[in-house]
Amino acid sequence: MKYVTTIILATLLAMFSTSEIQARQGGKGNCQGKGGGQCSTAIADLPVEDLNETEKTSLLKMREEEKLARDVYLTLGKKWDVNVFQNIPEAEQRHMDAVAALLERYELDDPVTDDTVGVFSSEEFSRLYDKLVADGSRSLADALTVGATIEDLDIFDLNEALAGDIDNQDIRQVYGNLVRGSRNHMRAFTGQLEGQGKEYTAQYLSNDELAAILDSDWERGGNGKGGKGKGNGQGKGHGKGHGKGQCRG
Repeated sequence: MKYVTTIILATLLAMFSTSEIQARQGGKGNCQGKGGGQCSTAIADLPVEDLNETEKTSLLKMREEEKLARDVYLTLGKKWDVNVFQNIPEAEQRHMDAVAALLERYELDDPVTDDTVGVFSSEEFSRLYDKLVADGSRSLADALTVGATIEDLDIFDLNEALAGDIDNQDIRQVYGNLVRGSRNHMRAFTGQLEGQGKEYTAQYLSNDELAAILDSDWERGGNGKGGKGKGNGQGKGHGKGHGKGQCRG
């Protein structure tokens, strides 16, 4: 069973890059790294190590935090017909699945006992879902701000986890992919927000940390690296890619 879970994790990581590029371009594409290889580093050979309490707590939290992102985007996507809310939920589902595979690998109970949109085991996430959906329903600019806020929170929490007592190699590998994806999602939401004539203000990260993300290139897992891109208006923006990898929309 642990071997099967490891293979699932490796497959999910291989899918991350494609979904993040799709979110940026507003379409579906195929991500290829140098030589046509998958744009991620598999973790099949990484050991199953002992979990400390920090790692257990973090995995359980991140499972629901990724669900929060998916659920809010799915809900707002029904109201606002823009590409970021159609494409990014697919990436968030993969993020959820990657954390779920880690929970299975380490034989931890999954806090997501009901996958219904808007249903959470944690009261904190339930209240946050209601607030973010209400905020994002007021206008498209508010919805894009909510998207950036969720990615802001994700990046902050993942950075804190990686800087803390998370030392298992497989968890660090997955978290590294999650935070890279969240940085790309942040670029997508803030780019679209600029198209609405608005600017996002950091709520969890520092202003310098946010600026560093927005001023840097789009990221791809594994071998490839994407370039900067900004959305425009109703979500029809196109990023400009460069680097070793290729992405076809």
